Amino acid sequence: MKTEEGIVIETDGNISKVRMGKHSNCKDCGACPGSDAAIITADNQIGAKLGQRVSVELQESNVLIGAFVVFILPLIFVFIGAITGKELGEMLGVNELISEFIGGAAFSIAVIVVIKLFDQFVAKKDKDIPVILKIAK
Repeated sequence: MKTEEGIVIETDGNISKVRMGKHSNCKDCGACPGSDAAIITADNQIGAKLGQRVSVELQESNVLIGAFVVFILPLIFVFIGAITGKELGEMLGVNELISEFIGGAAFSIAVIVVIKLFDQFVAKKDKDIPVILKIAK
C-alpha cells in the first residue's frame, strides 16, 4: 500500500472522486490525458469536502494481475486464435490466411469479454477501493 495526496473534486455520500497529483510511477505511462488528470474514486469515511487536499491510501494488490490481463493476455489470445484458425482451416480445406485471421479476430473479441469481466470483478471488491485517510493541511 502506498499513500498519495490529491484534491477532492466531487463527493457523493461516502464516495469521493479525487484528482491525484502525478508522481514518479506515472512519469511515462501516458494513460492520463493531462499531467495532473488521474482521477480516482475513493472511500470517504472521514467526510472530506469538495476542494480539500487529502491523503489517500492506494491498494496495489492487483497491479501485476491487471497488467497481465490488459497487456499480455490479449497477445496470448490472438496467437492461440490464429493457430486454432489455421488448424481448423486445414481441416475444413479453407484458405489458411483467411482462417488465421478469423480465428485471431474471434479470440480478440473473446479477450475483450474476459477483460470486461475482470474489470467488473475487481470493481466489486470493496477492499481494493482507495481510502481517504486524512485531510492534509
